[in-house]
Amino acid sequence: MIEKVRLEPLVDSRFVRPALVRYVQDGVEKSWEVIRAHDSVAVFLFHREKEAFLLVRQFRPAVYLQNGDGFTYELCAGIVDKALPLVQIAKEEIEEETGYGVDAAKIEKVTSFYTSVGFAGSKQTLFYAEVDERMRVGEGGGIDDESIEVVEVPLSKAREFMFDESIVKTPGLLFAFMWFFSTKS
Repeated sequence: MIEKVRLEPLVDSRFVRPALVRYVQDGVEKSWEVIRAHDSVAVFLFHREKEAFLLVRQFRPAVYLQNGDGFTYELCAGIVDKALPLVQIAKEEIEEETGYGVDAAKIEKVTSFYTSVGFAGSKQTLFYAEVDERMRVGEGGGIDDESIEVVEVPLSKAREFMFDESIVKTPGLLFAFMWFFSTKS
């Protein structure tokens, strides 16, 4: 249950740093407000036995301010905040968020792209992995005070899910579905 939401100025930031960029473009002085943020990894997971995609559902305060609900369906993901290979960070996020242990060698890099380019420009690297119940090593749900729900979207319902505008989802998730349908199915 979400309650007592309030918006206040950000004084000390752990993950993002707002800034003003000043520059000259074609002889014209300009400025732009930006957020410096961590790059990230995201993993599109397919459960072979269940023939379903494993997504995460979690509360996002910024979305709450826009729609009064705030729960989004997303790829399993995490920020790049340690000096490890990206595939290792992806492996850790899979286990933390979904409870599946995937060998790093079985995690396939799809591509990298930039997100929130109008104000942040962080780079996200997308991976793909398949899981089955023999790979379950925990409950998932995130670490510390994260509250992440693992959601299964059956392959047979995935296209319908993609285009259901009542379901809040990220562009990276939609891209992952499109990639899957153009290369894996």
